[in-house]
Amino acid sequence: MLEAGSKAPDFTLKDQNGRTVTLSRYSGETVVLYFYPKAGSSGCTTQACGIRDRKSEYRNAGATVVGVSPDEVKAIKKFDDDNGFGFTLLADKNHKVAELYGTWVEKSMYGNRYMGVERSTFIIGPDGKIARVFPKVQPKRHDDVVLKALVEINTTA
Repeated sequence: MLEAGSKAPDFTLKDQNGRTVTLSRYSGETVVLYFYPKAGSSGCTTQACGIRDRKSEYRNAGATVVGVSPDEVKAIKKFDDDNGFGFTLLADKNHKVAELYGTWVEKSMYGNRYMGVERSTFIIGPDGKIARVFPKVQPKRHDDVVLKALVEINTTA
């Protein structure tokens, strides 16, 4: 997994509306880039709804939120339509971006091993460097942890 201080790898993916989005388009902005395993699952819905419900706090902290999952565009579109998130979701169906960021990992459930996304969040500073990394974040605690870090980053900047 990438560490704080590393340059955030640039990438291009399709968003929930089928538009092409490149990370570098956010140059000069603070980006909360979060990786989630599956659109529509309970944990991912809890996490994304938390972001939606605290959107003004993210905006006040000067952050743009971007979510990435290994789902198809159609799945993330439905996820957004069902929940009205109001932020960008990206389809990484070939998990190339998850691999770049080190969030594509071996997982285990009920004794079965498989590859999947480890729920993780990266705060990327306006300079394009990773300011903070949160591996294995808990969906219910995600916003508290990330918003606290954004406040800390903004006070030291």
